[in-house]
Amino acid sequence: MKNNAQKAARLSVAPMMDWTDRHCRFFHRLMSREALLYTEMVTSPALVRGRALYLLDFSPEEHPVALQLGGTDPVELAEAARIGQEAGYDEINLNVGCPSDRVQSGTFGAVLMRAPELVAECCAAMRAVVDVPVTVKCRIGVDDQEPRDVLPDFLEKVSAAGVSRFTIHARKAWLKGLSPKENRDIPPLDYPLVHEMKAAFPALHLSINGGIATLPEAVSHLEQGLDGVMVGRAAYHQPWDVLGEADAQIFGSENPCLTPQEAARAMLPYIDAHVANGGKLGQVSKHMLGLFTGRPGARAWRRVLSEGAHKPGAGVALVEAAMAELD
Repeated sequence: MKNNAQKAARLSVAPMMDWTDRHCRFFHRLMSREALLYTEMVTSPALVRGRALYLLDFSPEEHPVALQLGGTDPVELAEAARIGQEAGYDEINLNVGCPSDRVQSGTFGAVLMRAPELVAECCAAMRAVVDVPVTVKCRIGVDDQEPRDVLPDFLEKVSAAGVSRFTIHARKAWLKGLSPKENRDIPPLDYPLVHEMKAAFPALHLSINGGIATLPEAVSHLEQGLDGVMVGRAAYHQPWDVLGEADAQIFGSENPCLTPQEAARAMLPYIDAHVANGGKLGQVSKHMLGLFTGRPGARAWRRVLSEGAHKPGAGVALVEAAMAELD
């Protein structure tokens, strides 16, 4: 039975291009049974026009898992959302935050912060054809917009289309002059603004995103009244530190969490099956490099995997060899 995506959104792992693929999500799920996991952004043209349905492949163990879509055409997004629900996703999320040139050229992502009416139209079209929640991940504004004017207007117009759950990246996006990487670090964070939005829109489920690196930080935002916290790079680079204790600290679960060593060992059958089906070890093991960050043997673990994972025949034995470096 699927978990409730809204309950799971108390802590989520951000959609990250080239990172949060199905192998990454399977690995993260071993450490947290509760957190909401997101796909990388999938564009609606890729699904609807390109029929690239392989982009939607995932393992049943990943639930609760959300599909993030990028697009700007309401009809096409609705069809993509329908395809996503049919594939089994627990939530459909619209990207209104990515600042990359590729996204801008398609006139979607963060540039849609300038078009809340269009976002509302897209969300209404998606909601009309799916039963799962339709949610939005946005910025506080773009370029020279004034976030304190723009963000409330955006939330008001999009929520009027029936969207009740938003994840807000607490930074502006600069569409000209900053790279996507710089857009993750250079624009200043404005956490207070996101908290103000919760006070202004108490009926909305609001999650905060951007620069949150530890579970205590996540707990602090929740204690201040926000409904959820989305963690990005920290969950990827230090997965156990963020996810290993998350079920206890964020969700109040009494289920014992796996140790980092147990998480690595639990991946072995998955890796074995992936390699047996013609996959490469590196496609999975690259997501595991940060598992032992800050612990004895972490450097040797990373070195053994990094140097050997792309060699012919690499598989479970290499991961076991890397684990031996931890003893």
